Amino acid sequence: MLKNEEKNWGMACHLAAFAAFVFPTGGSILGPLIVWLMKKNESPFVDAQGKESLNFQLSIFIYLIISGLLCFVLIGFPLVFLVLLAGLILPIIGAVRASNGEYYRYPFTIRFFS
Repeated sequence: MLKNEEKNWGMACHLAAFAAFVFPTGGSILGPLIVWLMKKNESPFVDAQGKESLNFQLSIFIYLIISGLLCFVLIGFPLVFLVLLAGLILPIIGAVRASNGEYYRYPFTIRFFS
């Protein structure tokens, strides 16, 4: 049974991605990284959710670069929109699941940290 504090920090790992609205250059990666580094040794749940959020944000960054390059052949414009939409919606879903004590795995994520 997870403690409320563990659930809250797991949720914070996902919501920290929205630090990009405050720090536009790298905030979406730095937010989850900072939360994960601070709390990874205190709970296996927070460790797993922090890695998952960090993996997703790194994947989104890579997908945005690829989509941006594909804008030169016009297919990138809808891809940029879809990637940004996923980057907005999926962390919210992850935060809700983590607040319920569920392990959340993002779809289409490159697993840099396991």
